[in-house]
Amino acid sequence: MYMFSDLKQELLTYLSPEQIRQVYTAYQFAAKAHSGQQRHSGDPYISHPIAVAKILAQMRMDVQTLIVAILHDVIEDTSIEKNVLTSTFGREIAELVDGMSKLTQIQFQSRAEAQAENFRKMLLAMAKDIRIIIIKLADRLHNMRTLSAVPAEKRQRIAKETLDIYAPIAQRLGMHTVRIELEDLCFSNLYPWRYRTLQETVQKNRRKHKATIHKIESSLKECLDQHHLPFHAIWHKKKHLYQIYKKMRENHLAFNEIIDIPIFCIIVDSIDSCYRVLGAVHNLYKPLPDHFHDYIALPKANAYQALHTTLFGPFANSIHIQIRTTTMDNGADHGIVSYWLEEKKNKSSDLRPHLRAREWLKRLLDIQQTTPSSLEFMETIKIDLFPTDIYIFTPKGDIIELPHKATPIDFAYAIHSDIGNHCIAARINKHLVPLNTHLQSGQTVEIITDTKTFPDSRWLEFVVTGRTRSHIRQFFKAKQHNEAVQLGQRLLDNHLIPLGKDSTHLNSKNLGKTLQKFQCDSLEDLLEAIGLGYIHPAIVASSLCGLKANFKNPINSLPLFLKDTKNSLINYAECCRPIPGDEMIGLLNAGHGLTAHLQRCKYALRLIKKNPERAISIQWEKQTDGFFKTDIRIETLNQHGVLAQLTHNIAKAEANIENIKVESHDRRHSVVHFTLSVLNRKHLAKVIRSLRTIQYTVKITRHLAL
Repeated sequence: MYMFSDLKQELLTYLSPEQIRQVYTAYQFAAKAHSGQQRHSGDPYISHPIAVAKILAQMRMDVQTLIVAILHDVIEDTSIEKNVLTSTFGREIAELVDGMSKLTQIQFQSRAEAQAENFRKMLLAMAKDIRIIIIKLADRLHNMRTLSAVPAEKRQRIAKETLDIYAPIAQRLGMHTVRIELEDLCFSNLYPWRYRTLQETVQKNRRKHKATIHKIESSLKECLDQHHLPFHAIWHKKKHLYQIYKKMRENHLAFNEIIDIPIFCIIVDSIDSCYRVLGAVHNLYKPLPDHFHDYIALPKANAYQALHTTLFGPFANSIHIQIRTTTMDNGADHGIVSYWLEEKKNKSSDLRPHLRAREWLKRLLDIQQTTPSSLEFMETIKIDLFPTDIYIFTPKGDIIELPHKATPIDFAYAIHSDIGNHCIAARINKHLVPLNTHLQSGQTVEIITDTKTFPDSRWLEFVVTGRTRSHIRQFFKAKQHNEAVQLGQRLLDNHLIPLGKDSTHLNSKNLGKTLQKFQCDSLEDLLEAIGLGYIHPAIVASSLCGLKANFKNPINSLPLFLKDTKNSLINYAECCRPIPGDEMIGLLNAGHGLTAHLQRCKYALRLIKKNPERAISIQWEKQTDGFFKTDIRIETLNQHGVLAQLTHNIAKAEANIENIKVESHDRRHSVVHFTLSVLNRKHLAKVIRSLRTIQYTVKITRHLAL
């Protein structure tokens, strides 16, 4: 059981008596607030916040952080309110504790939505003060250490959440020691048998290679001594179990292929010494080509700095060397914690790592502001949590950090959303490339833009960063909103004009009542709801004119004229695929706008009979733009080359083939289904006439999937 005396022993190593007294006051307050509460293990609940505070004390965090750690569950799990904490401990501590608390007063539709919304709240808090996430990681670490007392189903859920969210956050913030322990604890809880098996294998392997490791360490020390290069430490870095398991899974590697490359860390006192040591070890063992990384000149996104090189070892195997300073080594283990402490002491001349962490948090805030759905935000964040590992140059020489497998579109949005939104092409090292090309470190990328072009929804199939996905989705949501408002206004006016009104001249009293009736805040919201198909324009028009809607004769309005396929909320039914020249009828689809059907479509007629209020009068404009899809069914004789003749004649008639499906009818006949893009009925007739000239054609019909 964690008691205050355990914590006090740690505090005595770096805090003053007055500071320890402040922490003890918080302990007394929390112990009283949590009195009678127990953990799953049966221990008093106060043991948990004390344990969290001890983890943070081992990181040498400040007094305020320790007090918040002890109080972090007080608002959430007791009757104590925020204002009580403010009056007792001050506003800063109360705000930090509140940032740690979950949203318990709101009812969510699912556990996933609650998790996402709570994470969003924590993100907003940690953007104001980085200590929030440091405390949260310590909290999660102790919960994982004591997870065995939790029921199995909950244990699996917590372990998966930790592996998906909290371990990547620790990695993103450079908190290597915390990340390793979290990942291994998750691994042991999610896959206990695999964990034990791998653990036994690793232990056997380490015993087997102990002498070899010692010889390599000795040769490295001897080499540096011969070159008169002082060093603080040389040690063999052991891969943690989850790292080994993950590499085996992702790269389809055998255990020996991973474990047989030992890692050695060389710690020196200066950056200059790092490069001198690099030269010395390259003289000792030959370096492998393309296996050198300078993370000092180009730090990783989590601020990690070191020189990495892989060498041909003395025993016909490869060895990996990491060279860094003592400051870099501390940063490698504790990441943002060490940089935050340096900043607080005003001793650091280079605060770039802390600033980079804040830039990352700012990017997350940008994503949450452009992603209204909590669940969508959570999925986007999961992508952006993992550290960047490629560096791309702009034509001016600026460096852009991106994740592995990033594309030119990700690069464009990383520069600015306007560049991403108008991106049409890209050059890598002055050569044009497809927009779905995977970028490589060191490439120079130039983005070509056109203000008349906009994002393609298919980009979402291959872009990588959360920022990119968020901006693309935001663009299409804004586009849909504008299209819905425009469509809603057209539909409403078509129903108002026969009543002697239009949407620009409305009685304010009737408008107010109508907005209240349909729970809309503004006319724009009302028009959007109509355009999305949630409300029939006839009902709204009647309400605005003080009349009662009548659906016995639903098509009592001006028709909506259709011209093209540009509006995403005007859809053309796949069951009958109307094209210009066809007589049509429209159906409102809640959330999806309007769907155009052939007037004789049996499916549409059944829906109208059942729900007459969904019907909308629609017609074609005299002049239409673009191509429209339609289906034809062709019965042919089974002859060699007939399909080639069919496709040739379709192309000759200037129609586009969208899809082909061939099926056997009997031994002598086959049926070919074509989905074509044509301009109108006249164009389709031209295509059919061309197909009928083929001697093996038996029958051609326009296919309706009714």
